[in-house]
Amino acid sequence: MYHDARLAAGRADPRPRSAVSTGCGLAGLAGLLSWTAIAKYFGMDGPYSAITNLVACGLPMILWSVLVDKVHRNPSTGIDWSNPRPWRETFEISLTRLAGLWLTWGVIGLIYFSVRVYHDGMFGFAMACFQAAAPWLFVLSIPYILLIDRVTIDPKDGTWHFGAWVMGLDEAIDRTAIAHHARAWTVKAFFMAFMLAIVPGGFGAFVRGDMTLVLTDPAAMAMWLITFMFMIDVAFATVGYVLTIKPLDAHIRTANPFASAWMAALICYPPFILMGTGGPLDYHRGTAGPDGWATWLAGHPLLLSIWGAALVGLTGIYAWATMAFGFRFSNLTHRGILTHGPYAVSRHPAYLSKNLFWWLAVLPMLPASGDWQDAVRNTLLLGAVNAVYYWRAKTEERHLGLDPAYRDYSDWMARNGVVPRFFAWLGGGRRRPVATEA
Repeated sequence: MYHDARLAAGRADPRPRSAVSTGCGLAGLAGLLSWTAIAKYFGMDGPYSAITNLVACGLPMILWSVLVDKVHRNPSTGIDWSNPRPWRETFEISLTRLAGLWLTWGVIGLIYFSVRVYHDGMFGFAMACFQAAAPWLFVLSIPYILLIDRVTIDPKDGTWHFGAWVMGLDEAIDRTAIAHHARAWTVKAFFMAFMLAIVPGGFGAFVRGDMTLVLTDPAAMAMWLITFMFMIDVAFATVGYVLTIKPLDAHIRTANPFASAWMAALICYPPFILMGTGGPLDYHRGTAGPDGWATWLAGHPLLLSIWGAALVGLTGIYAWATMAFGFRFSNLTHRGILTHGPYAVSRHPAYLSKNLFWWLAVLPMLPASGDWQDAVRNTLLLGAVNAVYYWRAKTEERHLGLDPAYRDYSDWMARNGVVPRFFAWLGGGRRRPVATEA
């Protein structure tokens, strides 16, 4: 009877449609698992194997999206494949767009060259990838732009306006479009460099996992699986930054225009990170490190197994939240509203699971130093980190809330989402009534 009531309520208040299908993410996961199994079997733990893993993840998603979901025909692409214009009508537009695109790449390349952080440590691999890809991107951009402009309904986008402005064309320049163009490429350049930089490390660590130890030590098993979950997250996120293109309906609709959103996001990533070792929000001081739980529970296999399972579960939710994006993951951008998977339970499943993971993994209130002051400081600092992620969530809601589709989703979540309803209950709020058909 209860089940029938829930079904009736679901029909009366259907969940808004998701911009990404469940099948897209599952296709990417199947490809990733297949290559990872091959790499594990043959011991291929190097950076080229890690890059192949990205291809194995991305290609099935592209095929699924085009052949099954037919995303290239979505109105949101801004493309009309059935009515290509003659070359002579779009040729000059394409030249201007190419000028804007190449100049954008040149500015990004100059920044990479000038900023020293991109020449040290983990970023070396990302820079090597960009250098290898640059000639190919330059050549392939020519036929791509020439062809896509023929079927794009309005090819005079931010790239065109930037090119026209630089070239001094006697045209009406839309500075708002140029600002959007600049924000979108800033997001792509900043985060793609970071994601590519960390791809080989996580992939290699998982492939090199000592199975003898993993199968006999519950803590080692948990940490190996946690590494795997983070590897999935990084792979899907990296593919997402690479495939920001219109024909796949994965382009950046808008990049967050609010300065507070950029501040909240950037302080969570190098080189601006505040939570890193020695940073002002470093909550690890005096603790047993990121795997402090294994140190404190050593010698208690049952507790290690339970605690480890909880941590694996939280990172599993985190990876699932990224996988749900398919190839549309990207910080500080709107690339379509997700309503399926973990986003049918929580508006911010990744932030929620990540922050809970840090509390259980580090145990900041139990410093190895035994100093009560470290316990208090670390607890307060991790609380501050949680506040930063709450701030990030609110700035994202402010940006996405400009789209009526997100407002519909947010309203539906307030009525039906398990996590929003739980927090509303904690706050003493009343559940909003379920909408019914007239």
